Amino acid sequence: MSDHPKPPLTLEDVQEILRILEKSNFEELRLDIGDLRLNLRRGGAPAASVWDASEPAQIPGAADPAPVRSEPKMPAPASGLAEIRAPMLGTFYRAPRPGAARFVEVGTQLEVDTTIGIIEVMKLMNAVPAGLAGEVREICVENGAAVEYGQVLMRVSPR
Repeated sequence: MSDHPKPPLTLEDVQEILRILEKSNFEELRLDIGDLRLNLRRGGAPAASVWDASEPAQIPGAADPAPVRSEPKMPAPASGLAEIRAPMLGTFYRAPRPGAARFVEVGTQLEVDTTIGIIEVMKLMNAVPAGLAGEVREICVENGAAVEYGQVLMRVSPR
């Protein structure tokens, strides 16, 4: 039995949503399921934190929100550290592109809107904001690792 909560959407659900959006005339789709908020934009519509992986990945700015939000931060009972958890399943990257500087390291001071990494899902790159202010104490996931919804990415000493 897994310690991770069951995600409200499966990978197949997300793939089907992307197919529907691609075939529609809509520029944006917003979907709320419980604590999960999915906000997708297509083509020429400006998307702050979603971009096509075939283009060079660039995070426009640290203040850009992630398109998928949940409540992935939960305090770790024994340590007093807060955990930043994966808001979706996919591949976690610690830098905007290969060879680039990593978004954060142990000791980095975070603001709520600091981008800590990106998660690739279906060739879409999704910026992951810290969601809290504090200092990175532990990085729990290697660059390029597959992550599950709710998996701990980092532990932070909140301020």
